[in-house]
Amino acid sequence: MFYVYIIKSLIEKYKYKGLTNNVERRFKEHNEGKNKTTRPYKPFELIHTKEFNTRKEARTYEKFLKSSEGRELIKTTIDNI
Repeated sequence: MFYVYIIKSLIEKYKYKGLTNNVERRFKEHNEGKNKTTRPYKPFELIHTKEFNTRKEARTYEKFLKSSEGRELIKTTIDNI
């Protein structure tokens, strides 16, 4: 299984969208500062995950979330949860 996830910084206005096969491990890596891109924004909370059968499907959804339409979807639905 593959997962697309969104994490939100608890100290800055910053969201990161990513793809992994192990959400728990990846979330822990972000909070431990092991990712250069997200290190300055830690700690994080996990705000969204979606499961896919193939990496290709997950990558397509991740790309969508990073598009202007996807960012708007996040703003109007996921941020309001």
